[in-house]
Amino acid sequence: MLTSLKLHSCHLLFLLCVLVAPLLSAAFSHADPDPGLVKRQTPTTPPLVAFQVQNPVLLPTANGNQSACVHTRVLMDHEFAFSYGKPFVGEETQIVSFQGAFALTFAGKHVPPPCDFNRVVMNFTVNSKGHQFDRLGLMYLGDVEVFRTSTAEPTSNGIVWTYIKEMDHYKALWKTEQKIIFDLGNLIDSTYTASFNTILTATFFTAPQTNAVADQILPISARRSADNGPSAFSLPSDNASVAYWIPQNTERAVVSLLACGQGAEEFWYTNAKNSEVSTFASQVGELNGYGPLREVQLFIDGQITGAFVPPTVIFTGGIAPGLWRPIVGIDAFDLTEFEIDVTPWLPLLCNGASHTFEIRVVGYNDDGRGNASLSNGVGSSWIVTGKIFLFLGPEGSVTSGTAPEITASPPVISITSELTTNNFTGANESLRYHTGYERSISVTSTVRTSNGTTFPAFWYQRDSYVNTNLIYSQGFSQFTLQITNGIDISSSDFRNDYNYRLELNSNFSTSPPDTIKIYANITRDLLDTGHPNASIFPPPLRTFTPGRPYNRNVYLYARPGRPDIYPLVIPPSLREYPVDSHSSGQAGSAFYSNGPNGSRSTGEMAHRSGVSGWPTGEEFGDYGQMGMYYTGVSAVNSSLALLSESLLEAPVGPQRTVNQLGTVSELQQRPARKSARGILGRGPGEAKRSLVATGGEAGRKN
Repeated sequence: MLTSLKLHSCHLLFLLCVLVAPLLSAAFSHADPDPGLVKRQTPTTPPLVAFQVQNPVLLPTANGNQSACVHTRVLMDHEFAFSYGKPFVGEETQIVSFQGAFALTFAGKHVPPPCDFNRVVMNFTVNSKGHQFDRLGLMYLGDVEVFRTSTAEPTSNGIVWTYIKEMDHYKALWKTEQKIIFDLGNLIDSTYTASFNTILTATFFTAPQTNAVADQILPISARRSADNGPSAFSLPSDNASVAYWIPQNTERAVVSLLACGQGAEEFWYTNAKNSEVSTFASQVGELNGYGPLREVQLFIDGQITGAFVPPTVIFTGGIAPGLWRPIVGIDAFDLTEFEIDVTPWLPLLCNGASHTFEIRVVGYNDDGRGNASLSNGVGSSWIVTGKIFLFLGPEGSVTSGTAPEITASPPVISITSELTTNNFTGANESLRYHTGYERSISVTSTVRTSNGTTFPAFWYQRDSYVNTNLIYSQGFSQFTLQITNGIDISSSDFRNDYNYRLELNSNFSTSPPDTIKIYANITRDLLDTGHPNASIFPPPLRTFTPGRPYNRNVYLYARPGRPDIYPLVIPPSLREYPVDSHSSGQAGSAFYSNGPNGSRSTGEMAHRSGVSGWPTGEEFGDYGQMGMYYTGVSAVNSSLALLSESLLEAPVGPQRTVNQLGTVSELQQRPARKSARGILGRGPGEAKRSLVATGGEAGRKN
C-alpha cells in the first residue's frame, strides 16, 4: 500500500532545531524538548522519555570543514495505527534548500544526495500515548533489511524516544535510488489504543576517517519490495533460501544475519525440553519446548558455513514492564547482527554458477533419557534476514583459488534434569534442567585475486554455552542462568571475543477475580573484545583522528533522559584511539500486578556501558589500555535517579540526580493483561499477535 507523505509543522520544527541547529551554531546549548517530539501530548504532563544506553555517534558540526557535503532528509513521517499488513512505503521526493548551506529532503523514496559522502547517520524518533504492546519494527532499503528495532510500551501520559544509528556501511545502497519500506505492525482496539508517530531522518556528510565499505550488498530475504511488501522470512514456516550469481571479481565477502524469536520463541532461553513440557500441566499448563538452546545457522550450497547462539533480547513488555521504563533492555532499540566472513568460499562462489545461501534456526530434541540432538525446526516463530557484503576488484577480473575446506562436526550437546515431587500429594514440585553446548567451525582456502596476489583465507569460530533452569513452586517460579562465550577470527583481520551472561528470576501468582502478580529480578552482562575496526559494521566509538580537517571532534548523541542532542568534545591532543572492547550490563527488579480495575507496575534498573582502547597522544604516553567513554544510569519507578558520564576516565560535567534531570515519577495505570505466563514466556498464554509481515503469510497468531 502506498502512503502519501505530509509533514506536520511541528515535525519540521523538530528537524530544524535538532538536526540543523548544530550546523548553524557552535555553542551547543541545551534546548528544551521540542513540541515536534510530543505531538498530541497534554501540555501539563510531560511524556516519559525512554532511551537505550548507547555510545555517542559522530554528526556534522559547525566547527569542522564539512561543506563538501551535509545533507539531511526525512525518510519517513508516518503514524502506525492499524498497520498490521500495511507497512510504510515511500513514494514522494521533495528537496528544500536553505541558501545553499544545507538541504532538507522530505522523502519516502530515497534519492542519492547531490554530493559525495562517506558517513550516514539515521535518527529515529517516536512518540506514542495510550496503551499498547511492544511492537517489532523492520526497515528495508528495497529488499535489504538495514535496521531492526522495537517500540517502548507507551503510557497514559505519553512516551517519546530517539535512537541514533550509524549507517554508512550501507553506502552502496544509499548511492542509488531505493524504495524505503518500514514494517511496524500494530493493532488498535478498545483496550490497546496507542498508535506510534514516527519520524525517520538520515544525514549524509563527509568525515576524515571511515571504514572500508562494501561495493555491493545482496539480500538474503523474501525479496517482496516490488510488491510493496516487507521481505523478512518467518521460521520454521518459510524456506529462508536465496540463489545468486556472485560477481566473479569479488575479493572479499561477508554475510550478516539478523534473527529474533517471537511468540513461543521470544523467551527461548527459558524453554523446556520436549520430553518435559507437560511437567506442570495440571498446575500452570504446558511449557514451551525445543529446549533452552537456539542455533542460527548459515549454509552455502547446503554446507554449514557458520553458526551462533543468538543473544537474548528482552523487549519492553517482557518479564515485567516496570524493568524497562525509561531504560529499555540491551539492544531493544537496535538488534545485534552477527557477521560471518565467507571470503574462503570465493574460489567456489566466483566460478560463474548460481549458489544458494540459506538461514536456519534450530533447537534440540531429546529422547527423555538424557540424549539430545539438533532439531529440524523450532516453535513459532523466528524472524530472520541476511545480507551479503561484497568487496569487488577491477571490473572484468576473476577471483580464483582452491576449493574451501570445511571442518564442522555436529555440536556437542549435554543435558541433565532432575524432577522433585511432593511426597504426600505426588504433585511435581520443581524441575531443574541443564544444557551444555560446544561447537567449532573452520573454513579455509587459498584465494588468488586479479593482480596475482595469493593469500590464505580462513574463517574460524568457536562457541560454548551453558544454561541452567530451575522451575519451582509447582511451575509458578523460574530461575534461569545462561552464559555464552565465543570467538570469531577471519583472515580479514577481524576478531571478536564475546561473553554474554543472563541471570533471571521470576515468579507469579493468580487469584480471583482475574488478578495476577509478578515479581522479577534480572542481571545481564556482555563484553566484546578484539578488532572491531575490521568489522563491516561501524565499531563503537570508531578510531578517533581529530586532525585535519577538524580542529576537534564533536560527537553528538541523544543523552539519556533527554530528547535533544548533546555534544561530547574529543580533546585535540588525542591523536588516535583504537577501540578494542565494549561492555554493557544491566541489573534491576520489578513488580507487576493487575486486576479488574487495571494494572500497576513498579521497578528499578541500573545500566552501565563503556568502551576502552589504547590511546596515543602527547598527554597519554605509555598509559596502556584506558577507558574511552563510560555511562552509568539508574532509574526508579519510571524516573531517572542518577546519571554519570566520563570521557578518558574523567567526568563529563557533574553527576546528575533526578531533581536536576527534571523527570517524573509515576506508577502507571494500565489495562490488565490476562496471562502472567504470556508476559513471562512460560508457555501459551494471552495471544499477542506476531505482526511482522514475512515471505509467507502476512502474520500469525502466536
